[in-house]
Amino acid sequence: MNSIDEFLNQCEQSGDAAYSALRSVLERLEDPSSRAEARIFLAQLQKRFDSKEASQKCLSTYHFQIQDLHLEQYEGYQQRKKLTMIVIPSIFIPEDWSFTFYEGLNRHPDSIFKDRTVAELGCGNGWITIAVAEKWLPSKVYGLDINPRAVKISWINLYLNAFDENGEPIFDVENKTLLDRVEFHESDLLAYCRDHNIMLERIVGCIPQILNPNPEAMSKMITENASEEFLYSLSNYCALQGFVEDQFGLGLIARAVEEGIAVIKPAGFMIFNMGGRPGQAVCKRLFERRGFRVNKIWQTKVVQAADTDISALVEIEKNSPHRFEFFMGLTGDQPICARTAWAYGKAGGCISHALSVYSCQLRQPKQVKTIFDFLNSGYKEINNSLDLSFEDDAVADEKIPFLAYLASVLKESSFFPFEPPAGSRRFRDFIASFMRTYHHIPLNAKNVVVFPSRTVAIEDALRLFSPRLAIVDEHLTRNLPRQWLASLSIENYRRTISILRKTDTEASEDKITVIEAPRQSDLMVELIKKLKPQVVVTGVASFEAVTSAAFELLLDATREVGSRLFLDISDHFELSSLPSSNGVLKYLAGTSLPPHAAIICGLLKNQVYSDLEVAFVISEEDVILQALSRTVELLEGHTALISQNYYGCLFHELLAFQLADRHPPARREREKPNSVKMIEFAKSAVSVFGNAELSKSKVDNNTSLIHMDVDQSFLPIPSAVKAAIFESFARQNLSDTETDVTGSIRQFIKTKYGFSVRTGVEFVYADCTLALFNKLVLCCIQEGGTFCFPAGTNGNYVSAARFMGGNIVNIATQSDIGFKLTDGLLAKVLESVNKPWVYISGPTIDPTGLLYSNEEMEKLLSVCAKFGARVLIDTSSSGLEYDTQGWNAWDLDTTLAKLYPSAHLSFSVSLLGGLSLEMLTGGLTFGFLALSQCLSHDMCNGFQGLSKPHSTVKSAMKKLLVLSEQKAGNLLESLQEHKRILESRAQHLRKTLESCGWDVLQPHGGVSMMARPSAYLGKHLKLKHSDVVQENGESSAGYEVKLEDSNIREAILKAIGICINSSLWTGIPGVLPLHNCSGRDPVSAGIGWHSEVQKLHQLTMLVPDIVVMQGFSFLLIDLLI
Repeated sequence: MNSIDEFLNQCEQSGDAAYSALRSVLERLEDPSSRAEARIFLAQLQKRFDSKEASQKCLSTYHFQIQDLHLEQYEGYQQRKKLTMIVIPSIFIPEDWSFTFYEGLNRHPDSIFKDRTVAELGCGNGWITIAVAEKWLPSKVYGLDINPRAVKISWINLYLNAFDENGEPIFDVENKTLLDRVEFHESDLLAYCRDHNIMLERIVGCIPQILNPNPEAMSKMITENASEEFLYSLSNYCALQGFVEDQFGLGLIARAVEEGIAVIKPAGFMIFNMGGRPGQAVCKRLFERRGFRVNKIWQTKVVQAADTDISALVEIEKNSPHRFEFFMGLTGDQPICARTAWAYGKAGGCISHALSVYSCQLRQPKQVKTIFDFLNSGYKEINNSLDLSFEDDAVADEKIPFLAYLASVLKESSFFPFEPPAGSRRFRDFIASFMRTYHHIPLNAKNVVVFPSRTVAIEDALRLFSPRLAIVDEHLTRNLPRQWLASLSIENYRRTISILRKTDTEASEDKITVIEAPRQSDLMVELIKKLKPQVVVTGVASFEAVTSAAFELLLDATREVGSRLFLDISDHFELSSLPSSNGVLKYLAGTSLPPHAAIICGLLKNQVYSDLEVAFVISEEDVILQALSRTVELLEGHTALISQNYYGCLFHELLAFQLADRHPPARREREKPNSVKMIEFAKSAVSVFGNAELSKSKVDNNTSLIHMDVDQSFLPIPSAVKAAIFESFARQNLSDTETDVTGSIRQFIKTKYGFSVRTGVEFVYADCTLALFNKLVLCCIQEGGTFCFPAGTNGNYVSAARFMGGNIVNIATQSDIGFKLTDGLLAKVLESVNKPWVYISGPTIDPTGLLYSNEEMEKLLSVCAKFGARVLIDTSSSGLEYDTQGWNAWDLDTTLAKLYPSAHLSFSVSLLGGLSLEMLTGGLTFGFLALSQCLSHDMCNGFQGLSKPHSTVKSAMKKLLVLSEQKAGNLLESLQEHKRILESRAQHLRKTLESCGWDVLQPHGGVSMMARPSAYLGKHLKLKHSDVVQENGESSAGYEVKLEDSNIREAILKAIGICINSSLWTGIPGVLPLHNCSGRDPVSAGIGWHSEVQKLHQLTMLVPDIVVMQGFSFLLIDLLI
């Protein structure tokens, strides 16, 4: 090895030469055979500069410094009083910052690092890393720094302190050396640990918090051959990191914290040195909004380093209202801003700032990790909206698990799956489990039907039965239709009683009359006995809720007079691990719910989202449950999945720590049989249930079935949509401006359809378009009008209008023009219709996908204007058309400007639409209605009971509409990809069906197509019992039927497990709609598209009597005799 003089001569040449010489020493230290000699060399080198003056001269002359750091005030396990350290100009030199940080670490108990895995960020020359290992004996400490020279010098310092001056190893009380406990690695923050799957229990860091005044300098490549000035700047300055904290110079710490979340163990915590320049509140919020509990463990003041330029902070103050905090000298107690501090410092003054050490620990580690795992999977742009800071732990305990669940679903699922109208299977399972676990009521998911809100549940239940007289608790009538709430005179009262005593066959139309009543049970019972209502809806007074006495009185009274009872327990139902006594639920634990009674419960009591509601109805009568499920499907479409998921998370949290079925099911008494005949379902409901195409209610638990009967899009959710949804729910305190979607909707329909909304037009929003449509049906009924539907119209809409009791006229359309409605055909129909309401699906015609041109639309509206028709243009099926060649966009403004001056006075145009198909997917829906001024006044009360989108959903919709208007690349590309997928699927499905004997109408867009199973009708299908696909997923007896239009749906379900709609849905004899957007991947759903088609043709050729029924993505073969 070279002599000390030769070593110094090399070092004297330059800083780079000194670093090269030290690297040579490190190579000798790393070699066990020369390690002792190299350590002795360093001991002799230190003796050359044993005074403070000599040490300073060494740094200025030889470009390195070797010195002792005295730690007398800290007692380590070895009682070591000092560490010997080398520094060079291109790395951070220990100063007040790092000493204060070490002081903060010492504020923790001695057990904090003992036997732990630790990482220090920005280790510099490694002195804190080594001091932690020496004092607390962790199992491993990783010193990490982005500066490659710092890492090399740290290794030298490790050897300096792991061996004594004679080159002998120094062992601790566990017979280990520092080499056993410490490693140094070049790493951009925690990249080394992340890349090597190292999980940490402690993360400590003292890293830069000032933006580099020369941003371009930070873009240079970091290598050990970079200039000393640049490498040294890495210890003082940081670059922009893309976080909101960048404006305070804290972006690098923010990134370190987020990287730490991924590698910190659940019980671990982080400790950071934080300059107080941005203000203590800003520093704390950096951690709190990321889900940490924060504790400030040490604070002092330090002089602002003279070599750190704070001009970047001055610029920030110029462009924002924020003011940084500095002090004049170490004793000043009045803060001054960065601009004043900069000027004072330039004039020779001494400026200081607070320096604090913060310790932070994740409040819910697993959930927070899930959230950041989602954000780091391509959604970092919404990071700055995340806010997991909570003053109330109860709020955190609700919101963080939900955000974690939402994050996992958005990350792992490409689309929201189909859920039955009765509600999410998962959510209903949770409700039933909660009832079993906490209240010992033996329910299952089939006993639960979910509604958007309590008000909707009550209104829909009343529509299901259409009682001529119902008594409703006065607290529950606020949002019911006002025409139901008619006060009866004595004469009307007697007439009502007379009607009630008639038989059902003598009764007249399905007309509902509601009488308000007090909630107190004795008064309610008296009214029930006197008025003999057919339906009673009531809650329980608070003073009566503890026992079951009031409930039993209501059950007996309604049973005696033959009334249906819907009891609301919303005010007394607690989502708690220790729910208070509830008389109704105690009764149900020991006695089954009688057939004439059902329980309604609205969930609105949450800590986070005050306007987020969902409700459920419990019954033990299968017929009632099935009818309620169908009513939800017809009147509401579905209950928003977001609401179900939120409350589902609350139920899950309460059930997670409970042992399943811990209590054996209690023996329950059977209720007394009803001696008086109860009201049946409304005639319109019975008619629709028997003839409409509704979801197969018994397929609830059979997830293997393929749903081609759902006109929803289950294509991959665009990343922009996922980001908008998560960001809106992650935010806190959304402003009214952020949730006011009306301006964006106005622009959307103007851009898409040339429809500028005039003053006075009212906008109404709902979770789905079907609920809005049904409110218009009520308006039509109230006006005495007739709804006119072209053949092929969405079957759910037609069935809903029938259910509501509306007058309906079907307009026959022709297949050769794609079932378009023509002006001549419309005029012929309207000649014989009084007060017509015309439904038009456009621009895209559902389900063929053809488009109405602007000229065609002008002709149709001209006919409507002549006859004074109310027009409803439904745009909810538009947006996914892929065959637009030759189509000219709509200009409704110009058309209506021509028509209104000479139109009949009753002529009006309303626009119904949604984002469900075009931007959203699966269970995510959003509906809007631009309601004509002449209708809005009459309907203002009718919309009160409407289930409206949650404020966070409206915020997300507004973001998406803005992106759509801006033609944002990510969203635009996703929508184009959706159209390509749909076109490809449609062509594949068409080709396959035609090869199997189907006549297919050329599809042009949307999620549906129309086909006629010509080769199947009139033939006999015979299945062995083992081949029958049952709705409950189990095999049973065989199945044989002659295929006809009326049974083709059931036959296909039993034969190959595909749920489709029959011609009842379209209103066109023999023509079936096929929805080819079920979400099943063509490859994963079967062996593969091409191989299956090949097998199909081979089998068809070999056995002529074999007919194959095939979906768009798979093949199942059954015999047809």
